[in-house]
Amino acid sequence: MKTRRIFRRLYVFAVLLFLYMPILTLIVYSFNASKSRARWDGFTLKWYIALFQNEEILRALYVTLGCAALAAVIATVIGTLGAVGLFSMKQGPRSLFLGMANLSMLTPDIVVGVSMMILFLFARMPLGFWTMLLAHVTFNVPYVLFSVLPKLKQMNTNAYEAALDLGATPWQGLRRIVLPEIMPGVISGLILSFTLSLDDFVISFFTTSSAQNLSILIYSMARLGINPTINALSTLLFLAVMLLLLLVNRRSNILER
Repeated sequence: MKTRRIFRRLYVFAVLLFLYMPILTLIVYSFNASKSRARWDGFTLKWYIALFQNEEILRALYVTLGCAALAAVIATVIGTLGAVGLFSMKQGPRSLFLGMANLSMLTPDIVVGVSMMILFLFARMPLGFWTMLLAHVTFNVPYVLFSVLPKLKQMNTNAYEAALDLGATPWQGLRRIVLPEIMPGVISGLILSFTLSLDDFVISFFTTSSAQNLSILIYSMARLGINPTINALSTLLFLAVMLLLLLVNRRSNILER
């Protein structure tokens, strides 16, 4: 039993090392004084200073964060209300709509990107920030939907019905009874939508032309070689998302106690 326990721990450690070693390498080399990754020339913060002085990267960062934040909030609202609506449906229509949501998640990104580009061009919508935002909201909604539905299934529906019997309106019941119960799923869907929008490339590439997010900018820069400031930017984004996840997990643990 002891040997098996040691083997399990070594296996988990190896998996975690395989997953996070590239990120750790990126973080370390964001402090490398050399532009080359082949050698280490000492510790420096010049790439972080250069990052905040590069207007092109900062402009792409603002577009990325703005699009991700708006898409996450809008998709969370739509997905949460959609999950509540699906939960109240009968089994037949619910299965049909869930199948459609699953299909949209399984469709390759390039198919979604090209089809949405054709739709926007057909509707004579100029490709830019707003078309990219609409595309991000579209592919984020199913993820919110499937994050909230399990919490709805775990909820005690008798509390909502009792609130209605005592004179509460459906909106009051939703706000005071349902939302507190499903809030962990809503927050999970919000974070998932934000992170998916943050690093999306394929769909963004096909649905915008005037507005560049970070993934499109990095793709264009990679043709000439990766600038070390990208390492610094990626490190800051990773640490910000990690901090957000830690805060959310801490809040979820407090709510469950």
